[in-house]
Amino acid sequence: MKRNTNWMNNPVFIPDNTTNKLIFLFVMDKMEIPLTEDSIIDICTSRNLWLKYMDCKDVMWQLLDVGYIAKTNTGDGDRFNITYEGRNCLSNFFLKIPSSTREEISNFAKENRLAFKRAQEYVGNYFKNNDGSYTVALKIKDPLEAQNLFEMKIVYPSRKAAINATKVWKTSAPTIYESVYETLMQEEDNEGK
Repeated sequence: MKRNTNWMNNPVFIPDNTTNKLIFLFVMDKMEIPLTEDSIIDICTSRNLWLKYMDCKDVMWQLLDVGYIAKTNTGDGDRFNITYEGRNCLSNFFLKIPSSTREEISNFAKENRLAFKRAQEYVGNYFKNNDGSYTVALKIKDPLEAQNLFEMKIVYPSRKAAINATKVWKTSAPTIYESVYETLMQEEDNEGK
């Protein structure tokens, strides 16, 4: 993934706090999903150099204070999302963000949105049992609620199998959930006849 740092070195364009806030809001708007603080920092400072780390942290809390982003506690951590007021502000001032940066953010969001959604919503963990086997806990988390939409535990004979199950879960969670849901609903439909 190529990082665009030209705008940071351009003497004509020196980002100020207002521009940083707009870039932050633009990222939140284009990602279209609630994000953890770690995901936001990863997107804005590590994977891309749109903001400096400390600027990103400062801007996030300033935008939260004025109500342009909202924080929701989901039980396993906080998620941040742009608010109506934040979108309204962005719609009035987004042209203050360089067009090349807007385009880069839009492309990044389009290419990576699903991966971030999966990483935050499709969770798989494992732990070792007393008998040497491993229990794998697979979950689909609701991004805005402090509850799981789906949770399943399976025992595997080896650590390697447990690790593989958590990897497969990241890409297969929706299909597995749909299959279980449809199977259980089918049984309910058969009993009603």
